[in-house]
Amino acid sequence: MSRPPRRGPRPAAGTRRPPMSPSRTRVLDLLTRSAEPLGMAELTAATGLHANTLRGHLEALVETGLVDRRRATPIGRGRPAWLYTAADESHTSEYAALASTLASGLATSAPDPAAAGARAGEGWGRELARQRLSRMNGPLDPRSEALAALEEFGFAPRDTPVDVVELTRCPLLDTARKHPEVVCAVHLGLVRGMVSEHGGDPSGTTLEPFATDDSCRLHLPRTLSS
Repeated sequence: MSRPPRRGPRPAAGTRRPPMSPSRTRVLDLLTRSAEPLGMAELTAATGLHANTLRGHLEALVETGLVDRRRATPIGRGRPAWLYTAADESHTSEYAALASTLASGLATSAPDPAAAGARAGEGWGRELARQRLSRMNGPLDPRSEALAALEEFGFAPRDTPVDVVELTRCPLLDTARKHPEVVCAVHLGLVRGMVSEHGGDPSGTTLEPFATDDSCRLHLPRTLSS
């Protein structure tokens, strides 16, 4: 008997807030009002919550797509601290609308839809990276920037100790189920384009669509030196 198809990632979070406790609402509102990413120390001081309680709220907010999380810039030895920001859902909806239109068009008109999707995604990723570089001083880490972009567009990436990132949400899930060869090629091209523009080698970056019952798997090496 053949194995039923895996479910893969969930849809990207929408703009509607799920029911939340007053404490969790306070954390989210604080992040929404902040012009800068906040770390655990700032959030603990501002909310008065115990660190373990606060960490639980933040994990839940990240899981539901309402908060983005990324590592701070490394300084010295040790793993950098987490920084938190309220998710900008306008990026998710804009990306979904553009990419869905592109994928549907390529699926019906391109001689090789997957190759065309990969090229389009790569060009998109390069442009996003150039915009990011123009606002920052000095070189940026290719892998960290790719993960940040995936967070921004609603993929809710979950990094693992090995060179795998689990994409637990998909902003184009319905279109991906209809045209996986195009949509997944666009997504992989997006990551490769960003890595390449930031000076990394994207050749080892691959994507396993619907790899598990709750994610797609992006193989993103921790060393992306050209």
